[in-house]
Amino acid sequence: MTLTIKDIAQLAGVSSATVSKVLNNYGGISEKTKKNVMDVINQMGYEPNFSARSLASKKSNLIGLIYAGKINVDMTHPYFNEVISSFKKNIGLLGYDIVLFSNERFRQDNGSYIARCRHFNVDGCLIIAGEEVEEAVFELAKSEIPCIGIDIEIEGPKSSFIMTNNINLSRKVVEHFYLNSIKEIAYIGGRRDSTISNYRKQGFVEAMSQFGLEMKEEWVRYGDFHEDSGYNAMKEILQTRPFPKAIYAASDLMALGALQAIKEKGLKVPDDIKVIGCDDIAACRYSDPKLTTVKQDKDKFGKLSAYMLNDLINGKSKLKPVFIDSELVVRESCGSAQQE
Repeated sequence: MTLTIKDIAQLAGVSSATVSKVLNNYGGISEKTKKNVMDVINQMGYEPNFSARSLASKKSNLIGLIYAGKINVDMTHPYFNEVISSFKKNIGLLGYDIVLFSNERFRQDNGSYIARCRHFNVDGCLIIAGEEVEEAVFELAKSEIPCIGIDIEIEGPKSSFIMTNNINLSRKVVEHFYLNSIKEIAYIGGRRDSTISNYRKQGFVEAMSQFGLEMKEEWVRYGDFHEDSGYNAMKEILQTRPFPKAIYAASDLMALGALQAIKEKGLKVPDDIKVIGCDDIAACRYSDPKLTTVKQDKDKFGKLSAYMLNDLINGKSKLKPVFIDSELVVRESCGSAQQE
């Protein structure tokens, strides 16, 4: 037999409204009454209907997950996969489930994320950065729907974002090379219109200037954060002489592509050219040589985004953006390794 709230109320000797308040954690109910209702619920194995709870509390306990942009990352991307895994765990502990929003056909139709969020009655959204982000994302962030962005700058009455301090990240790379007497440094950035890539290049340019190091235009190339682009960029850099003594790639995947291009040229890493990437994806530990990189705290990203989004959902507003520091992890591609 399927039980209803009315059945539970009769068995507990209270009103249906009281049972609903207990289920939705409303105040004004004595501990004795709460215990009485919960004892009946546990004894009878009652599980409240999702739709009924949603209507009663005006909350769905659903979070929309949006991979933003015409060129977007997805669940296979090693960096964002770890961030989302952490977010999923922590938002789940807070009592939420996740709905993944596709933006393929939707983007072509110039749709509205706001309308979709209202249709599914989501309590809030997590937005993952992509490239060529659709305007609907920024409209969503400016709405009444709570939003947290990861590596994307959004603003609104109930929106904020989390991002690595990318300028400082690049400074750490240049400083490491400088302290090891390496001054001929090349740079492989992401897309020219990428916010993250531009911040990382800004940090690189500022640090090179700070230490009086020359930036050669032929040693600056751009990719798309993936292996093939790093490989092709490195091949272009190696077409000119002299060769740089070090490469800083704005993602680990591009750094791994650069490693392959260096090997094909008959050069050795780190003897001839040292390489540093960025993100600390798992592949860094298994490449040959093992890749030096700048580690971003992916678990912290996921946990912070879950807690901040939950606060926004529960009434807090105007949370300031959070910029997370990074850590240089030295491995064999720079000639030395630290214990991990």
